[in-house]
Amino acid sequence: MMEKKVAIVTGAAQGMGYEVFHALAVRGYVTIGIDIQEEKLQKIKDIAETDHLAAETFYADVSDSTRVNEIIDQVYKTYGRIDVLVNAAGVLSLGEVTTLSDEDWERTFAVNTNGVFHVSRAVCNRMKENKQGAVVTISSNAASVPRTSMAAYSASKAASLMFTKCLGLEMASHGIRCNIVSPGATDTEMQRAFWKEEADIEKGIKGIPEQYRVGIPLQKIASTTEITEAVLFLLSDSASHITMNNIVVDGGATLGAQ
Repeated sequence: MMEKKVAIVTGAAQGMGYEVFHALAVRGYVTIGIDIQEEKLQKIKDIAETDHLAAETFYADVSDSTRVNEIIDQVYKTYGRIDVLVNAAGVLSLGEVTTLSDEDWERTFAVNTNGVFHVSRAVCNRMKENKQGAVVTISSNAASVPRTSMAAYSASKAASLMFTKCLGLEMASHGIRCNIVSPGATDTEMQRAFWKEEADIEKGIKGIPEQYRVGIPLQKIASTTEITEAVLFLLSDSASHITMNNIVVDGGATLGAQ
């Protein structure tokens, strides 16, 4: 009987991370979810058990490299393989550069950039032993287009995007593919926290000239399912000759600029 493939998903407790976590579990992966939200982690574990899915969850802050290494070592010791990594953990702090606090800047990079480095380093060291694997990092269209009040987020996502491309170059000879999915505005809890009312959603779709935003040509906010489908494609055998690439899923909001 063929062994089940093993997938690790960070930021698995909600939003895009949860969608990917659940989608991989449904597709037969042993899916390992990592997040800092303990109660939500327990909830998704309970859902997986109810649905008879193979899944585990671990509480961890991805900015803590020691804890990350412990988890990855434990997973590899238990299953003897790690086939897939999805870096979906992320935080968003808004603020103009001149008023942005050191704490907000450092926390944004600690999770969005350092976290991607910590988990990818630990996982790829294990993937190299099996000479195969696929990594997808969830970045953002803000990594390639400047946004007002989003300097920390945009810079951290740009860093994680280029890091993943460099990782892909280094890992190619080991049979490991590394790609990026860059969403635009997506209907997640994190995104909704910054919409004060429904009118804010419509503004985002139509465009906000005072913020130099041109709007979304496809005239809608993305669903987490639409982002997940792009991730699943890059993880699949259909993308077996694709690495160091970035798929932008933003309804045309960045007008194809990368």
